[in-house]
Amino acid sequence: MGEPTKILLDESEMPRRWYNVVADLPSPPPPVLHPGTMAPVGPEDLAPLFPMELIRQEVATERYVDIPEEVLEVYRLWRPSPLYRAHRLEKALGTPAKIFYKYEGVSPAGSHKPNTAVPQAYYNAAAGIRRLTTETGAGQWGTALAFACAQYGLDCEVWQVRASYDQKPYRRIMIETFGGVIHPSPSDLTHAGRAVLAKDSDSPGSLGIAISEAVEVAAGSPDTNYALGSVLNHVLLHQTVIGEEALAQFAKVGLTPDLIVGCTGGGSNFGGLAFPFLREKLAGRMEVTIRAVEPASCPSLTKGVYAYDFGDTAGMTPLMKMHTLGHDFIPDPIHAGGLRYHGMSPLLSHIYELGLFEAEARTQRECFEAGVRFARTEGIVPAPEPTHALAACIDEALRCKESGEEKVILTALCGHGHLDLAAYGAYLSDALVDHELSEAQLAEAVASLPAVPS
Repeated sequence: MGEPTKILLDESEMPRRWYNVVADLPSPPPPVLHPGTMAPVGPEDLAPLFPMELIRQEVATERYVDIPEEVLEVYRLWRPSPLYRAHRLEKALGTPAKIFYKYEGVSPAGSHKPNTAVPQAYYNAAAGIRRLTTETGAGQWGTALAFACAQYGLDCEVWQVRASYDQKPYRRIMIETFGGVIHPSPSDLTHAGRAVLAKDSDSPGSLGIAISEAVEVAAGSPDTNYALGSVLNHVLLHQTVIGEEALAQFAKVGLTPDLIVGCTGGGSNFGGLAFPFLREKLAGRMEVTIRAVEPASCPSLTKGVYAYDFGDTAGMTPLMKMHTLGHDFIPDPIHAGGLRYHGMSPLLSHIYELGLFEAEARTQRECFEAGVRFARTEGIVPAPEPTHALAACIDEALRCKESGEEKVILTALCGHGHLDLAAYGAYLSDALVDHELSEAQLAEAVASLPAVPS
């Protein structure tokens, strides 16, 4: 069969530095702006929400940032994560392509999210913070932060998007088991939540609304900070342990990927896998195509506007230049709750504008079809989010079947779907409905973009 099914690294081979792609880009990303003055934000603008070390990482220009030993100690619970060759899926497809997946579902929280939750909790604890607030969609991020807070003795308060809160009750229980407190969003606990409920008492919620609630609570308490699970530069920085390990694992078998595919919502999983490979591509050491796959119901890269926008619904965050559907946009309640965000990471948006990766959108039925196909061959039930990338991987493998190409395809299986079985049940009973964003919905969604002088 050639390459082994499982490619492992020893703990001693675990990355000891995060990689900052900003250092290698042909041009720097646009600045983050203060919504009142329209001037670039400074550390003092971010200090009410984040500890200074994370603020430094957010604006860092150096190529590498050392990982603290206290973070590595927790990482060793699951890192390095395995790289698998999907032999059985390849055989079922009859493809000459070689499909590999970096499996992040081995973490305590069951996803890639602890890669950033752990350092965020560590830096906040070191700064004397006692509580972290956050939002979560499908619940992977809330679970990861609750776990991370438990490691450093912090309280954790989570606002979960109502649609996912109702769909995934066991995620709430997992967060509470780790010691977190969780609320459905919109809630009546904040001004932002009450404002939404006043307009729509049955609102399914959105990540933008949940962010507003978590930020409001953090900003109002001196011993509380806010933690974000995707989108921001420091979050994507922490996730690069995924791609750095994958590079080392491919080196063990003497291969390099021809195509890297990742699902995108806010962008942390995709950036974490792709950025180290992009470094190699920009340096001329590797030829690789990089492709992002997003939900057709929330297609920020493929249909969104590249413009300055708020990161939350209530307009409490700074203005970030990103591919956005408008901060008022409330996506359909698809089961891939982790991808229901109105905007794409500003850093990824900038890199997309530079033409350094491709993007496409997929409907949820074709994604669940791919997830079931993967489960029946590889034995892992994927979270709904990475099924978007799996659908694209399978299509590429079938194209290779027609062309005879022996492409090497890599994706990140960013989490397992053990707490998403209701979604699989809906798919298997043919109750899942595809949602695609119409041009009319898009026009309405971007109508409220803030006016920013050019």
